[in-house]
Amino acid sequence: MNYFELFEIPVSLITDKALLSKKYFELQKKYHPDFFTKDGEDDQAAALEMSSAVNKAYKILQQPEATLKYLLQFKGMLEEEEKYQLPPDFLMAVMELNENMDENASERVQQFENEIYAGVKSIIENYNDNRITEKELLQLKEYYFKKKYLQRILERMDG
Repeated sequence: MNYFELFEIPVSLITDKALLSKKYFELQKKYHPDFFTKDGEDDQAAALEMSSAVNKAYKILQQPEATLKYLLQFKGMLEEEEKYQLPPDFLMAVMELNENMDENASERVQQFENEIYAGVKSIIENYNDNRITEKELLQLKEYYFKKKYLQRILERMDG
């Protein structure tokens, strides 16, 4: 069972936060281990496992980047610790950005982030699990790695 099925919500890259919270509390009431203290060990273990899955799913589905990563992994498009080769033009643009670090650098990184988002905006905002193509999934994968790369730059600037 995937996280979207667990929460009984449509597969999407933009989750309805209010619905997600509502479903989370429903699932916690249903699977919280405290409600299984009088049951057998197997039932208690199953409840603990489900409660843990609910917590993990909720944490992931609340965050757009984590949801994107989860969806790409679920679709078999992303492996844990995968080394992805970003396009040379992107790497050159990032290198220029790195060389010109000043007080406006975070604004430029944000602008760059907006530009890469523009390329996948319609896929993300209109995601349909029944119509998504492999090409679109590959575009989402590249976007994921570019965004991750830019996040590291921002972290270095803040750190």
